[in-house]
Amino acid sequence: MCFIGHGAFGIITKEIWCNYFAVFGIGREMAYRLMPVVGTFDLAMGLSILIYPTRAVFAWLVIWGTITAFLRPMSGEPFGEFIERAGNYGVPAAMLILCGWERPYLKKLFTFMAPSISTDEETSVKVKKCLQIVAFLLLLGHGGLNIIEKKAIMHQYAALGFSSPAMVARFVGVFEVAAAFSILITPIRSVVFALLIWKVGTELFYPHWELFEWIERGGSYGALLALWFTLPQNKFWLKSPQPQAEGA
Repeated sequence: MCFIGHGAFGIITKEIWCNYFAVFGIGREMAYRLMPVVGTFDLAMGLSILIYPTRAVFAWLVIWGTITAFLRPMSGEPFGEFIERAGNYGVPAAMLILCGWERPYLKKLFTFMAPSISTDEETSVKVKKCLQIVAFLLLLGHGGLNIIEKKAIMHQYAALGFSSPAMVARFVGVFEVAAAFSILITPIRSVVFALLIWKVGTELFYPHWELFEWIERGGSYGALLALWFTLPQNKFWLKSPQPQAEGA
C-alpha cells in the first residue's frame, strides 16, 4: 500500500514533490519529468511484494521510506511529518525481523520471503517491540501536527463543518499523543483495535486525492493491526471453561 500510494503520486505528478526534489538541487521542470519515473518504480516494487516478496524489496522500503519521509523536514515542513510516517519504514523493518536473515545473506536477499510456521519467543518479542515503537511514533507525529495546527489539517476540519478547527485540532492532538504513550508503555488489545479503527477512518478526510492518501498510509494501519495480533486477549473477552461431563 505504501509503495502503490506513493507511486500513484509520482505518476500524477503531485506538485509538492517539487519541494523534495529541490532538496537535491533539482528544478521544477526536471522534477516533473522524474516524478513518473519514480512513481512507476514504486508501483513495480509494490506489485513485487504482492507477487513474490523478497528481503531486498523490504530492505529497500525501509531505506526509501526513511529517505522520503525525512525529505519533508529537510524541505521546511515540521519534523512531525517524518515521525508520523513511521509506518512506511517501521512496518517493513518488523517484517524483516519476523522472517529473519540467515546465511548466505546475499542469496537470501532475493529468495521468497516468508515467516516460519513457528516463531521463537525472542523473535516475537522483537517484532512486538518494533510495532509498539512504530505505533507510538505515528500517533505521536500526527498528534503533534494537530497540536501545532498544521494548515492542511485545519482545512480538513473546516471542510468537515467544524466551526472551530483549532479547538478540534488541539483535542485530537492531545488524544493521539496520550494514545501514543499508552501503546508505548502498556498496549491493551481493545485500545489498539479502537485506535486502528480511528486511524483507518480519520485518514479518509484528505481534501485532494483521498484514495491515494489513504492507501499510502497502509503502514499506519498495518502496524496497529499487527500489534493487535501480538497482544493477548482481554480477560473479559475470554470464555469461562466449560466443566467436563462426569466420566469423560
